[in-house]
Amino acid sequence: MEELVLILMTFIFVLIIYEIFIISPQKKKRQLNKEKKEIIEIRYLVARYNLNLKKVDYNQLLQICGIVSSIDIALVVSLVAYVHGLLLELLVGFGSAIVIILLSYHLVYLFYKKKGMIKNGKHK
Repeated sequence: MEELVLILMTFIFVLIIYEIFIISPQKKKRQLNKEKKEIIEIRYLVARYNLNLKKVDYNQLLQICGIVSSIDIALVVSLVAYVHGLLLELLVGFGSAIVIILLSYHLVYLFYKKKGMIKNGKHK
């Protein structure tokens, strides 16, 4: 039960921080047509999976990226909580973070592929 509370609290905390410092400023920049720099998650989806930003609701994509990143961080924190020893914590944290991030954004790709929002329907 404690593990579930840790995951849930981490998820909520990271999601709030992500919303305040990353998603809201991106929405404001997009509305004011300021610099159109995407967050790294969106650039990854465009570069790796040919996500078509012209078809995608950008605000929805920002929300999905925020939720996915929060879940990823919560899972990594919960995995590291089971490990004891600094070096082992670093190795487990780094390795699991890479695997979890790649898998979760692949799931985002599959979601948008199903909706038909991928250019040419293929990825590199």
